[in-house]
Amino acid sequence: MKEKLKAFERLLIIMDELRELCPWDKKQTFETLRKLTIEETYELADAITSKDLSGIKEELGDLMLHMAFYGKLGEEEKSFDIADAINGVCDKLIHRHPHIYGDVKVSGAEEVLQNWEALKLKEKKKKTVLGGVPKSLPSMVKAIRLQEKARGVGFDWEEKSQVWDKVNEELNEVKAELPIENNQDNIEAEFGDLLFSIINAARLYDIDPENALARTNQKFISRFNYLEKETIAKGKSLHDMSLNEMETVWNKAKENEK
Repeated sequence: MKEKLKAFERLLIIMDELRELCPWDKKQTFETLRKLTIEETYELADAITSKDLSGIKEELGDLMLHMAFYGKLGEEEKSFDIADAINGVCDKLIHRHPHIYGDVKVSGAEEVLQNWEALKLKEKKKKTVLGGVPKSLPSMVKAIRLQEKARGVGFDWEEKSQVWDKVNEELNEVKAELPIENNQDNIEAEFGDLLFSIINAARLYDIDPENALARTNQKFISRFNYLEKETIAKGKSLHDMSLNEMETVWNKAKENEK
């Protein structure tokens, strides 16, 4: 523990020095750091998806720097400091874990989550159940959080298998809209409903759709890069190949993954 506290203290000291002496660091504000923090968060997410433990460590350090930076900015504005932020989340964790720090009994992780959401609503009386979901979240992540919030108050399927009827219903509604001319807006709306229902199915089956799609994206990149590499090696261009020729190489890339 002493080593961890010492490392954190070192970070805060360096942050103070950079804010005082470095021209770039002196210019930064909450607003200028915002986009950089988002970028660092996605870099951490990439490292997690790749199971790159060294990368996770590095990106976590970068995010810790940002947290220290925000704390320093708050301190300069005499609004809050990093200690206030840390104590605030510690108080929150204690309050929202009454099964650890109180006498509440829970049957498992699901009940913990339900209690968490109920306590959040009590803490923020002016907010609705879905009010705590950030507006700027990426749409897929936002869909997951909306569904989790709704589940926290019992708005969910009684049996998870029931969700497939909803998925099929939404798929059929998309198909019904496709033949209609000048109907792009309705098609897009129905596609949104279909995607939302598929994300809901993933949640119910303990699949993170963001991770699942990230893996598929990486798989597509790997296979397409193989297709491109093999094509160039044969002195050809993808533009000159037929779809059947490309499919043959694509299937070979799939075989190589096994």
